Amino acid sequence: MSNEQPKAGVVGVGSMGQHHARVYNEVPGVELAGVADADEDRAADVAVKYGADVASQTTLLDRCDLVSVAVPTRYHYGVATEAIDRGVNVLVEKPFVSDLTRGQELTQMARDQGVALQVGYVERFNPAVRALADIVPDLDVIAVDVQRLGPPVDRDSRDGVVLDLMIHDIDIVLSALGSQVTNVSAMGARDSDHVTAQLKLANGVVVDLTASRVTQEKVRRLAITAEECRVNVDYESQSVQIHRHSVPEYYESGGDLRYRHESIIERPTIENGEPLRAELEAFVEAATTGSRPPVTGEDALAALDVARRIDDHATGEPPTIEN
Repeated sequence: MSNEQPKAGVVGVGSMGQHHARVYNEVPGVELAGVADADEDRAADVAVKYGADVASQTTLLDRCDLVSVAVPTRYHYGVATEAIDRGVNVLVEKPFVSDLTRGQELTQMARDQGVALQVGYVERFNPAVRALADIVPDLDVIAVDVQRLGPPVDRDSRDGVVLDLMIHDIDIVLSALGSQVTNVSAMGARDSDHVTAQLKLANGVVVDLTASRVTQEKVRRLAITAEECRVNVDYESQSVQIHRHSVPEYYESGGDLRYRHESIIERPTIENGEPLRAELEAFVEAATTGSRPPVTGEDALAALDVARRIDDHATGEPPTIEN
């Protein structure tokens, strides 16, 4: 890539893609060159809002050094293939592609072309999740429990709840614990819009995950039970609490015998920020310097493999993702 300011584009400016356009427009040292979308009116609205051009997909790729692919999953492979063929660095929104073979093909194509391929697991860039990188290595982890719950979504949701929501947490668990999954079980309710899954990792850790699109409360939480402490992560508030030295005791109050637990609660300082901005800044750095993207195609394929296994258990049939 030349020393000129890199030009960025976004293919697909729906509920997520429009925010990619906004962030590219805000990040210093990057020019938002244009956007493309099957809905021309929507593309025009986003382009006007962020001072960019509307272009066809092919024209946009010819103009850009890097591009975000934020179309529905069933179109990821085709758009990403065209971008890589043109030597354009590409960020593909999660869950990457519709099947493992196509993901492997894209990963190899990017390697052969010498372009950056990053996958959009934005939760990896949540400041609270990033803090785990400094916490988990010092722990003897026993179990992990994750909840990602909320009401029905107002967007393209042909991907099942596992591929749409739970896959974020699968990726975080695999990244944070660095161990392979040896056993998978899962159950689904309400046409698998509510799924619970259990994983056993090679290092002995057990993981419980719940994802729901039919829960009338938005919950985004992860808890780690370790020999030394319990770590609670709230994705929404971008906060971490570490509970240590829990001491049970009986005590007398007003003539009654009562029971309580007291513990030390640590609250690490978290530098709050927008995860999407951090994600796209990391992508721009990988694209312009040739450094390894923080979420690679291989990372995405590992999460996709586990997600498909969970979906198979929960639904009794192949995932609802379309080619």
